[in-house]
Amino acid sequence: MARADIFKEQNLKKYNKKMTVVMTTILAAMLLAGCESETKNAADTGAAASETNAQADVETGSMAQDTENGEAVELTILAAASLTDVCNEIKTEYEAAHPNVTLNFSYGASGALQTQIEEGAPADLFFSAATKQMTALNDEGLMDSDSIVKLLENKVVLIVPEGRDKDITSFEDVATDKVGMIGLGEPGSVPVGQYSEEIFTSLGIWDTVKTKANYGSDVRTVLSWVETGAVDCGVVYATDAYVGENIKIVCEAPAGSCKQVIYPVGIVKASEHADVAAEFLAYLQTDHTMQKFESYGFSAAE
Repeated sequence: MARADIFKEQNLKKYNKKMTVVMTTILAAMLLAGCESETKNAADTGAAASETNAQADVETGSMAQDTENGEAVELTILAAASLTDVCNEIKTEYEAAHPNVTLNFSYGASGALQTQIEEGAPADLFFSAATKQMTALNDEGLMDSDSIVKLLENKVVLIVPEGRDKDITSFEDVATDKVGMIGLGEPGSVPVGQYSEEIFTSLGIWDTVKTKANYGSDVRTVLSWVETGAVDCGVVYATDAYVGENIKIVCEAPAGSCKQVIYPVGIVKASEHADVAAEFLAYLQTDHTMQKFESYGFSAAE
């Protein structure tokens, strides 16, 4: 091989070697740039995912808070039996406007309901047919004193089975031969029974009347006896007489013969939902609800 050709070949080898180094360097740079880009993209993706997760956590927390704020609450209301019809209507209306609140009414004689509260039965509100039971519970420290409201007034009336001709025209007639049996509330636990005793005592005929008495556990029991003709007459509240069937109102109790029939309502101190109970108690005092009470024969307490 000629010397010039050898020199030319050597230079070509050197050139190729340099180009290899250059290409290797460029390729390495490209690979490095690609790795950095992937790392950046991964970081961006991770950051976006973290942001999304964080946002989801915030929204979940917000939804949980909303659920907690709208948590379903059940209120237990111990109410006098004479409130049954009107309170059932109020329950339907209130629950429709407050879908997260359920009103569980338990009706009975106010004295029996008082005993339940004293024995620790779950209750949020007490709606009594007399101040005696409410006062006793309040004195025992079982009621929220500031919440108690004297809400309603009722009247005591004498009723007879419709169509029965006994010519009973007054409370005084109960002591005569016109009446063989009278339905009364149990004076020890039923407010209408306590009022009945006051009325007949004021008329001076209690000793005679109590020998003819058949005592009921609540006013609705007495009403049912008169409706079915099981007794000759009975003493109930005017509001019960208004919803009764097959009965006739003879007369109201003589003026001054018994205390005013006042219905107080208040929050039981042991209530676990005092705030919700307070909202319902406020609703009971609205003009709209008072008109509903009046439609059942109650009047606003003075």
